[in-house]
Amino acid sequence: MSVNHYENFPVGSIAVPRRLRRPIHAVYAFARTADDIADEGETDNESRLQALGALEAELTRISDGLEPETELVRRLNNEAVRPFKLPLQPFYDLLSAFKQDVVTKRYQNFAGLADYCRRSANPVGRIMLHLYGETDPRSIAESDGICTALQLINFWQDVAVDWQKGRVYIPQDDLQKFGVTEAQIAEGRADFAFQRLMAYECERAFKMLKAGSPLGKTLKGRIGFELRMIVAGGQMILQKLDGEKYDVFNRRPVLDKKDWWIIVKRAVMKK
Repeated sequence: MSVNHYENFPVGSIAVPRRLRRPIHAVYAFARTADDIADEGETDNESRLQALGALEAELTRISDGLEPETELVRRLNNEAVRPFKLPLQPFYDLLSAFKQDVVTKRYQNFAGLADYCRRSANPVGRIMLHLYGETDPRSIAESDGICTALQLINFWQDVAVDWQKGRVYIPQDDLQKFGVTEAQIAEGRADFAFQRLMAYECERAFKMLKAGSPLGKTLKGRIGFELRMIVAGGQMILQKLDGEKYDVFNRRPVLDKKDWWIIVKRAVMKK
């Protein structure tokens, strides 16, 4: 359910309860707009940060009991925040992560990357839990694990894509540990050292995904089914990465129709 990679965001899915579709769409519109401000087009960094700051000011208007000035944030407030009494902190966290995306292109260690995921991915899961009314500490912790894992999986399948954007999400410490250089990423060379590095990163994501997966059984009905599908989808991407020997430069893993049937079957069986 990361917001940097929208294929995992359950927008418009038939599995999502009807009563939650409008608020989810409103949250999605806010997150998508903010992420596009940070990442799309040819705008300079200062303008991007100013635009994100303007969205942050709109959230503050909600916090102060004032009507937002933009249609985007009025919709967010009217369809999601106010009727479901959503906390605003997850939205502030998202904007904080998007601002960081504008200026930060490398991460020295995994702790720094995990902190970014805490603000770029985990808030979406927390918002979903609040919409569903399941906000106990265990559920939130499991949701955080799933969301961070999905964000990491997206990073690892998009190493080549992110390189073209000037970003390297693989921690610099891990590159050094496995003897992989950025020059090698630029060359698109998936040799044995790179494979070992990616296997290490993917194994960590798999463990986080597995640790959070009980939430799919805690959440009942359609939303639980949706989450089990998302977890199964993340696991299948990891399997495909392993099957292709982590050559993300030539074979970025994609889920096809057959894969989705398998995902649905797994989600039903794990009910």
